Amino acid sequence: MSLASKFYVGGQWVDPIGRVTRPLINPATEAAYGEAAMGGAADIDRAVAAARSAFPTFSRTSRDQRIELLDRIVAAYARHEDELAQIIVQEVGAPIKIAKRLHVPLGRLHFEIARDTLAAFEFDAPHGAARVVLEPIGVCGLIIAWNWPLLLIGAKVAPAIAAGCTIVLKPSETAPMSSLKFAEIMHEAGVPPGVFNLVNGDGPSAGHALSSHPDVDMVSFTGSTRGGVAVAKAAADSVKRVHQELGGKSANIMLDDADFPKAVRAGVLSCYSNAGQTCAAPTRMLAPQDRLAEVEEIARATAEAMVVGDPADEATTLGPLINAAQYERVQGYLEKGLAEGARLVTGGPGRPPGLNCGYYCRPTVFSEVTPEMTIAREEIFGPALCIIPYRDEAHAIEIANATAYGLAAYVQSKDLTRANAVAEQLRAGSVHINGAALDLALPFGGYRQSGNGREHGRWGLEEYLETKAILGARG
Repeated sequence: MSLASKFYVGGQWVDPIGRVTRPLINPATEAAYGEAAMGGAADIDRAVAAARSAFPTFSRTSRDQRIELLDRIVAAYARHEDELAQIIVQEVGAPIKIAKRLHVPLGRLHFEIARDTLAAFEFDAPHGAARVVLEPIGVCGLIIAWNWPLLLIGAKVAPAIAAGCTIVLKPSETAPMSSLKFAEIMHEAGVPPGVFNLVNGDGPSAGHALSSHPDVDMVSFTGSTRGGVAVAKAAADSVKRVHQELGGKSANIMLDDADFPKAVRAGVLSCYSNAGQTCAAPTRMLAPQDRLAEVEEIARATAEAMVVGDPADEATTLGPLINAAQYERVQGYLEKGLAEGARLVTGGPGRPPGLNCGYYCRPTVFSEVTPEMTIAREEIFGPALCIIPYRDEAHAIEIANATAYGLAAYVQSKDLTRANAVAEQLRAGSVHINGAALDLALPFGGYRQSGNGREHGRWGLEEYLETKAILGARG
């Protein structure tokens, strides 16, 4: 059976109702490796009906039953990690060592955190003579992006299961194979029929049908801000809860007392992670005006040391962009940066030397970027760093906050008191000081056009719960 030709509904692999398919393209070779069925409104109707039917029973399962289920999912996931890594390399173009070290284990870690969160979570609390009860919100439509598919599956499916919700997952049509393999893992783990369902499809068809469906109680979306607006509008008529994790244009402030060789290098590598296709990437590096030349040189050396090439090669550190459309989009931004007067330190438009096939982009560093430039305002989503000079600390904070986004921010300083004081003034959902790594037990989400609500840990679980007050419950 080809998973790409089926959907997972009601505990079974089923044929799509329509006959629309989409080719699957390996971004490293530009060659098709298969095709996937694309669902529409009728497929979504069938999946939502299965989730709705399963909800009354699953929502009443005990904490211990859901903990046991999460443990089984973790065990099944672990048995398939090598295969998942190979899928990620093929469909996303992530270097194999990044797939093994980040993409795959981070997806599993979400289920482990959800299990621990569930074990300690208080669903029923006294309030005088009343009780305040948190209960599962219902059927959840989960729509994920292509850039970190397993991480995003874990961020949404794990807390939904922990809460007692039922699910319809719509993966990105660009990278559906890891999600289809995950559905196979859920089946192997013995998830009850109808609790987890999967339908492939694009945004205008399956995504719209899921977001607007009257029997879906909540929709959680990760993707572009433009896509998030479309989801919110589609959901508005049924007044369902909408959770969104959208774009970013994160600032990385190099305070004048930072360890520049270490901090600048780490900032460049973080910007280029996953070929720059990461919403929280620190793509705007803010450098003191009088240290600009030093920052440029460190950034240039770091960028030019990147090994760009075959993602299946263990030596590769930077793989291709996801597809032709993304490649052309990034090339357009690089051309725009030059046209608007940014100074090119290294990289620039075109493929890296020796790579005539695949959606590869040169690791690029621009300097003397001003906040008004397009490349400083819009999300490029490729391996392109913008170095922006600043006069003093107040100016750096002003530049950092001068964005439509607010997903993440970064501060580098040897003085933690100073770094914390700056962090408190940054309008972003998370602030990383001195390279602090992402912690999947802490809240993740953004301000402004970076979305609403929070994922991860206790905060992620709360997104899938409704609050009920029971008055007079205690006599």
